[in-house]
Amino acid sequence: MKEEINFEDFLKIDMRVGTIIEVNDFPKARKPAYQLTIDFGGLGIKKSSAQITDLYTKDDLQNRQVTAIVNFKPRQIANFMSECLVLGIYNEEGNVVLLKASEHIKNGEQVS
Repeated sequence: MKEEINFEDFLKIDMRVGTIIEVNDFPKARKPAYQLTIDFGGLGIKKSSAQITDLYTKDDLQNRQVTAIVNFKPRQIANFMSECLVLGIYNEEGNVVLLKASEHIKNGEQVS
């Protein structure tokens, strides 16, 4: 388990639901990854690099809703600026399984 945090620390994390509107290969990434463009509704469009190529094809991801942390500082990954962190869990094989809501959610809605 990681270091214990207080509730105020948790409130600083802005997790939102968005829809992937574009998926591109990312050949310059050190580990296999996709470049995602995600629509967060009123929050706007953000880009993310995601190492999810083992379980998901580009077609699987197109128009798929994901949950992401949207208030990290942008991070340069090779020649790409990643603006949010798409959330997932490592399965037993070490592949990332994306987190998603059990029902369709309006883009930009905040996880609480």
